Amino acid sequence: MVLVFHERVGQGGRRISPFSWRIRYAFAHKGLDPEIVPTRFVDVERIRGLSGQHYVPIIEHDGEVVHDSWSIACHLEDRFPDRPSLFGGDAGRGAARLVNIWSDSTLGSAMRRQIYGDFVWVIDPGDRAYFRRSREAVLGATLEDYSADRDEHLPAFFEACAPLERALLEQPYLAGAVPAYVDYVVFSVFQWARVGSPRDVLAKPDGMDGVRAWRARMVALYDGLGDRFPLYPLQNIGSNGRAALQE
Repeated sequence: MVLVFHERVGQGGRRISPFSWRIRYAFAHKGLDPEIVPTRFVDVERIRGLSGQHYVPIIEHDGEVVHDSWSIACHLEDRFPDRPSLFGGDAGRGAARLVNIWSDSTLGSAMRRQIYGDFVWVIDPGDRAYFRRSREAVLGATLEDYSADRDEHLPAFFEACAPLERALLEQPYLAGAVPAYVDYVVFSVFQWARVGSPRDVLAKPDGMDGVRAWRARMVALYDGLGDRFPLYPLQNIGSNGRAALQE
């Protein structure tokens, strides 16, 4: 079996893509150990040549190329049915698809506002100009301006997290007693923030105890997978207010 994982990387080996994180957890869940191909934004032609589009993650599996994290998860579930299930059956797959869409739109958008001003600095220096240019064209503002009023948007972020909190006060994982792909999808957004910003959106608020404890459990899964790569440790804060990265 040949299984290759093309994964976005940033400065100092940081894993900066939430979509790649959910597939990393899916591999661990299935007990799979793919070959890793670190991929930067400047590697777009290689990715396009393999998959006909320019986004990662993608996988190569015995001559087949699959892109899009949801499609990859379904491929792993269907091609490795003898290994632990990511969804727990067709009904679980359908429910996970709903959460996947909600996480990418509602939760991901709320988190983006909280971290984007910091996130650009964990990207490889050679990729930052492209990232800034492409994202600022969509936002209609600089990354820093987009996140400048993030405290004012925290209530909306906590509102988005309210269903998670309610569920996680009743059960240890979103899937129930044990984690499944639905957990990996949602956790990937929180992991994106852990990698991409010194700001911990769960550090202060009351009422997020369930989410906070679940996040810690998710980080610890699979021999501490969530802490296996560099995050956003602070070395110092410069006069311009930007956090310097510690390699």
